[in-house]
Amino acid sequence: MGTLFDEAAAGGARTVVHLDRPFDIAPRSGTRWTVTELAGLVRATAARLADAGVRPGDRVAIVKDNHWDYDLLACAAVRLGAVPAQLSARLDTADLVTLLERLRPAALVTTSAVLARCRDTAAGEPARILVTVDSAAPGAVHLAALDASRPRVPVRRHDDEPLVIHHTSGTTGVPKLVVHSTRTLVHKLARFEAVRYPGIGIRPDDVLANASAYGHGRTFCWTAVVVSLAPTGIVVLSGDDPETADPLLRAHPPTVVEALPASYIRLRSLTTRLDNPFRDVRLYISTYDAVHPPALRAYLTASRRAHPLWMQGWGQTETGPLTFRFHTRRSSLAPDAETTARRLGRPVPGRTRLRAVDPDTLRPVPRGRLGLLLVRTPALALGYVGEEDRWDAKRVGDWWSTGDMGVHHRDGSVSILDRAADALPGMSCLRTEDVLEQRLPQALECVILGAPDGDPLPVVVTADGRLDRDAWKQATHGLPALHDPAVLTWDEVPRTGTGKVRRAALARQLTGTAPAGTGRWT
Repeated sequence: MGTLFDEAAAGGARTVVHLDRPFDIAPRSGTRWTVTELAGLVRATAARLADAGVRPGDRVAIVKDNHWDYDLLACAAVRLGAVPAQLSARLDTADLVTLLERLRPAALVTTSAVLARCRDTAAGEPARILVTVDSAAPGAVHLAALDASRPRVPVRRHDDEPLVIHHTSGTTGVPKLVVHSTRTLVHKLARFEAVRYPGIGIRPDDVLANASAYGHGRTFCWTAVVVSLAPTGIVVLSGDDPETADPLLRAHPPTVVEALPASYIRLRSLTTRLDNPFRDVRLYISTYDAVHPPALRAYLTASRRAHPLWMQGWGQTETGPLTFRFHTRRSSLAPDAETTARRLGRPVPGRTRLRAVDPDTLRPVPRGRLGLLLVRTPALALGYVGEEDRWDAKRVGDWWSTGDMGVHHRDGSVSILDRAADALPGMSCLRTEDVLEQRLPQALECVILGAPDGDPLPVVVTADGRLDRDAWKQATHGLPALHDPAVLTWDEVPRTGTGKVRRAALARQLTGTAPAGTGRWT
């Protein structure tokens, strides 16, 4: 990864990258980049980090505003033989400080605001070397002030040594720090994805658009794949405001789109515009969480291609993708589309095995029965930083506990019904949420929270924080008993860096207590 852009440039890659705003590490260099220019930026950034004192084997924490230069900074650290740890700036300050204490980085590359937050909470300085990317701060050196004129020879580490550290989403509490190696992330995950499969592989004439959380593990793997395959163009969205994204997407209409489920929700209004920017999309990709059928239909309908595809993946930071499912216009309109929305496809052939077990006895349950989902994959990460016992507790012999409750069907496909920490007796929170979102067109999102006493608490997210009572009554017909809904706007809901709802935090916000459930397998 340290020489990824150099090798692509040497191979003749003509990819042009278009940004919605300049990189934080190159704020005066515009929004259009070639691969050769990106290679130069990575080399210069590596030189600057070396000038700051970063050495081979050091851990380098990266915490900044969301943008693709998270991965450029990580590649620069890898070039020096250091181990980057990409942490979301959207983490609660207490959680961020906890992760930095577990990580014990030699260097922290961050913003002046994040540094101030950490200093207000932590007992001491978060790292020996402090580098800010936006402006100078007391006790820190500004990245732009460091010497970029002395390029460093790339340091290559063994394929089984730590390559990069990412954190999990943190929907159920403090995120875990996951360590991947070159073998697990590049050889097992990126290399598999870089094959030009018919219909879903990246083509030389593709224009890729990505609206992601660039501090999370998915985009580091994505970067390895797209740079090596050299499409004609890449469009990078650092945010999901429709009015900001629209002109950039229309100027460079994508043929392949990958986005967070939350970003698909926020950008959905663009699908109804006369000159919608998704008119030439042949492939949509979603990970992190299921996308609800109404959103699937909206985007598939927006494409003017004869047979656009939606590829939905299920996986985890620790494992990478585990299953895939494909949606078409026809399947998204099928009568059972709502009830099968949580069916996330089959395990990746030849790479992933899956089984469902009783969460108490760990004995396999018959196909079609609810159980705790275990997987086996050669891409399993090396471990958790500072939580080795927690890592060992999730190993079940040669199997890994996903912490998800689901059903392994007779045809080999899998349905995810709930996280074990969120599971409630007698109902699937996720399926109930799917039904409510289908029946409430005004709802941006629905969340079911377990309550310590009484019926589960539904949370309905709308644009204006209002919900018609008669519409709610009709939407809940035939569903399990639910408490009266809490109605919030999007920004009133605590979220992870990937846009997922932080359910425990939301429950405490609304009820003062953590949700019902068990955290044994989180």
